[in-house]
Amino acid sequence: MTSQQTTLGEDATTAEELAEGQREISIAEFFEKNKHMLGFDSGARGLVTAVKEAVDNALDATEEAGFRPDIYVEIREVGDYYRLVVEDNGPGITKEQLPKVFGKLLYGSRFHAREQTRGQQGIGISAAVLYSQLTSGKPAKVTSRTQGSADAEYFELIIDTDTNEPEIQAERTTSWDRSHGTRIELEMEANMRARAQLHDYIKHTAVVNPHARIELREPGLDEPLKFERATDQLPAETKEIRPHPHGVELGTLIKMLGATDSYSVSGFMQGEFTRVGKKTADSVIANFRDRHFGRELGWPARNGAPSADVEADIEEALRDAISNKGADATDTFAERVANSLTERERTSYTQLVDIVGTVADEVGTETGKTFGTTVRENAVAAAWAELTQFGTDEEGDEFDRLTPTLHELVDDATSTRKDDAAVHGLAERLAQRFAGDDEPNRMRFTLSELKTLVDEAGDATEEYDDETFGDTARENIVESLWERMVTVPDEPPNVDEIAGDRDTASELLEAMRETDILAPPTDCLAPITEDLVEAGLRKEFDADFYAAATRDAEVHGGDPFVVEAGIAYGGEIEAGGTIQLMRFANRVPLVYQRGACATTNVVKRIGWRNYGLDQPGGSGMPSGPAVLSIHVASTNVPFTSESKDALASVPEIEDEIELAIREAARELKSYLNKRRSMAKRREKQDVLGRILPQMADKVAEVTGREHPNIEGAMARIMNNVGVDRERDGETVRLSVENHSDRGESLEITEIVSAEPGDLPDGVDAIEMDDEWFLNWNPDVDSGETIELEYSLPTDADADATVDGVDDEKLTVNA
Repeated sequence: MTSQQTTLGEDATTAEELAEGQREISIAEFFEKNKHMLGFDSGARGLVTAVKEAVDNALDATEEAGFRPDIYVEIREVGDYYRLVVEDNGPGITKEQLPKVFGKLLYGSRFHAREQTRGQQGIGISAAVLYSQLTSGKPAKVTSRTQGSADAEYFELIIDTDTNEPEIQAERTTSWDRSHGTRIELEMEANMRARAQLHDYIKHTAVVNPHARIELREPGLDEPLKFERATDQLPAETKEIRPHPHGVELGTLIKMLGATDSYSVSGFMQGEFTRVGKKTADSVIANFRDRHFGRELGWPARNGAPSADVEADIEEALRDAISNKGADATDTFAERVANSLTERERTSYTQLVDIVGTVADEVGTETGKTFGTTVRENAVAAAWAELTQFGTDEEGDEFDRLTPTLHELVDDATSTRKDDAAVHGLAERLAQRFAGDDEPNRMRFTLSELKTLVDEAGDATEEYDDETFGDTARENIVESLWERMVTVPDEPPNVDEIAGDRDTASELLEAMRETDILAPPTDCLAPITEDLVEAGLRKEFDADFYAAATRDAEVHGGDPFVVEAGIAYGGEIEAGGTIQLMRFANRVPLVYQRGACATTNVVKRIGWRNYGLDQPGGSGMPSGPAVLSIHVASTNVPFTSESKDALASVPEIEDEIELAIREAARELKSYLNKRRSMAKRREKQDVLGRILPQMADKVAEVTGREHPNIEGAMARIMNNVGVDRERDGETVRLSVENHSDRGESLEITEIVSAEPGDLPDGVDAIEMDDEWFLNWNPDVDSGETIELEYSLPTDADADATVDGVDDEKLTVNA
């Protein structure tokens, strides 16, 4: 029969012919055809992305050099294209490095650095150059002057997409009015349809970088947009850290093992990872031993039998195992080993080896007899056989030291008390499997091996005794046994051996992840801080209320991160629609893909009604005149794509975002509650203000007495703090009466038109422009009245201003 292969025909393409069409693709060529992945998917967005990449580079460069950023952005229409110019006052770029920085993708100094930076991949600004040359066919024009240089360097360059290398089209030295810095000029197909997003990016950058000065000029603007500094304080300097053991994956670990200069696991752990010292390395190695070698089960010598009988049995077994050492030396050796074993709660095989070795050395020194390796091995075998007797002897008598111990353990580990016969059956079947027929049987098992043995014994018990031991009971038995077992002292394999064996490397990785290790240091991060988050909001938003929160550092995948939140409310912020959400990562605004961002998802799932904001349906974006700012600072921000527009949904980061938001929102809730309370007081006070004067007039008319003190009555009814002035000739009394239910601290300034006299201690008078200012700061407890008395000419005027108490809680008649 003709095979199917022979019927394909002589024109079929061969593997060799297919191979001729295969070649390596450069990263530049890849992104030439996939520029949308970098955020250059349209003329409108491409312009915003190019501005973003250039400004981010400028901010990083200036901060790293210790300069307060002064950044200039200009957009101009040039025929069919737009020209983008971005200048900074950074340290400049050397002549040798400049072409690669702007003309080679994936070229940078930050990719391998574990510290907070805006850019890491070395794609951003070179991608903008690539987009520019693809859409306009024109080179990027770069001018850079390093600090202290007499001239600047000027380059015109494009990216050779076949080789991902810069192609320099012009190069010369030139003069420049900046003493140091960098300027890049790009022409590209673009439009201003994303003007709102561009302005958002610049404004939000100013908010989250309050130490920067930014100026934007663009077509259609009568005046440039200028964003001044709110502080001269630069972000804290960051330090690069080594990887953290909890964030390493298996392939990376194997690579690190192959590259390290360390020979031992301890040296490798301490030399290649952060937060690992000798003690932590020892803990990792102990966990590694458990996985690689297993733990050993220990057994009691007494096990319910009289200690004298057990000790005698062990001594007899040891004497039978030793020959040619003399009666005295043999008896002494046997007695001491047996005594040591009966005094211990339990003994494992390795521990027995140590005991026999120690006693052999002691007795050898005392008696002059040599207890060599063979003697010691025979002694260990004899003593271990006594500790772990299981089975029958030559006469058919049963010897079982294992089952009674396991019976007690199984009985304690099962939450639901089983029938004693069933417990005994499971214990006996476990003993059978532990006894085994290995030589020597050290009863050493890994956790997975131990689980298998327990499952086998449980299945056998169910099959023959019709008694069920469920998953929970089996897990409890395994846990109880594992806790009794001891870590062995065997030396772990060296680094080269582990690197060459994937399974062993996996065991080391599991040991690292299980070990409690301090979180990575946070000096690799530079969060904005609460004060500057609030300062940034105050600088750009005229609001009635501000709050900010900076969380403590947490860890995701071995990378530390910090989340910060800020809220501005009321004032000039627009009240219509949903709140304004500003998302940031490493001080960079995230302008696009808001709906795909983890930050947005967290905001939507919070119940904002609890914090005083409207939220139709109880979920989704809240409504109100508010701005919410969220900043995530990390050594490795998990973006959803190369365009770095949205945060991935990482549970640890989402939890911290929610906690930061709630922390700031609680302050907003207090403010809004207080504001509502004050509004009710004002309403009540307004009503009383209209009614009481009419009542006072009627009372005075009917009784024929003086008009009553309305202000005093108002203060008492409203539970306010009342401030009242009385004058008797030249004597002036200023009294403060606290009708509220809490103590108050007031700041009272009495402004008088003539020099006051007879001032009490602690009250000073300061003259300014023919007026005297008396400063009085009384603390008034609830229900207390305090007076200030001084003298003043009868023709002099006096007026008081009161601070320290809300206007709604204050009644002033002075």
